Amino acid sequence: MKQKLLLFLSLPFLFFIYSCEKPNLQIEVPSCVEKKIKDLEKNKDANVGASVWQWQVDGKKFFYFVSPCCDRFNELFDNSCNRICAPDGGISGEGDGNCPEFKGDKIETLVWQSPN
Repeated sequence: MKQKLLLFLSLPFLFFIYSCEKPNLQIEVPSCVEKKIKDLEKNKDANVGASVWQWQVDGKKFFYFVSPCCDRFNELFDNSCNRICAPDGGISGEGDGNCPEFKGDKIETLVWQSPN
């Protein structure tokens, strides 16, 4: 009886641990970026070709989300997940035209990519 009670009481804990599972990322990222990646992972059929890159430029970190398909903007977010702009993508392929001009060299690091 004690074993059944122990198993019953441990189920919520196991569920909590499973639901907090982190995505398999190449580098550590802010929690808001991690959440966006988790959302991408949930829809496996719609994320084929998607990827996330960290950009380090002008002393700041940005996160570049490459859309999984055609005619969608590829979006750039800051460290707090505020949308900065769309550097490219969209119907024209040239983004939204709202990106700041970066002065320094851009260091790109792959954070995550769709396994599909």
